[in-house]
Amino acid sequence: MPHAEFRFKQFIVRQDKCAMKVGTDGVLLGAWAACNNCKRVLDIGTGTGLIALMMAQKCPNAEIFAIDIDSVAYRQANENFGFSPWSSRLHALHESLQQFALLSGEKFDLIISNPPFFMDAHPASNEARNVARHMDESLSIIELCEGVKKLLSPDGKFCVIFPYREGMRFLEYASANNLFIERITKVKTKVEKQEKRLLMEFGLTHKQTVEEELVIQEEDLSFTQQYIDLTADFYLALGNR
Repeated sequence: MPHAEFRFKQFIVRQDKCAMKVGTDGVLLGAWAACNNCKRVLDIGTGTGLIALMMAQKCPNAEIFAIDIDSVAYRQANENFGFSPWSSRLHALHESLQQFALLSGEKFDLIISNPPFFMDAHPASNEARNVARHMDESLSIIELCEGVKKLLSPDGKFCVIFPYREGMRFLEYASANNLFIERITKVKTKVEKQEKRLLMEFGLTHKQTVEEELVIQEEDLSFTQQYIDLTADFYLALGNR
């Protein structure tokens, strides 16, 4: 059973109410995303608020807005924001991306999302978890791309994590619809394994793509130095993952 709370170096994530718990994907994305000089950040599908909290730690001058369609997740994130050191800069909103993009006139320097990405997976047994994990339930690729393009500032970045197969599908669609890949990191659990996740950064203008690889574990199941260095500002100890 997951713990009711997850402690990081500078904040605590309570997860007793939220369907989707703290996991490696969210930590990877939050640690990997660059937010240099960001003033406004949007976290789509915030869940517990983990990634928004990581952005608040990384981006000391940024206002962070975190949206979630699920009312329970929204309340959990709002609670976590209130207990954090950055409560004045963190704003939880109970809204879908579609609604937020329609009503908001703001632009964001960084949009970040660990989306409901299992587009062809079997439904989860828990309804809230099902909505949190399945893109076709509440947010399609088309809606995600269109929302990001409307909300992203001209020089802004959109950072996202997908399982490899879904990520390649998203990359193909985004590239054909004027979201241009600028940085991509293929994530493997071990060096000899197939890629498990794709970390991707998109922008609104075409640039040369930076391609990288990240391996999480050594053969003896210890963490690679690469992974330790990436997450060092957040984990109290990697054994708590």
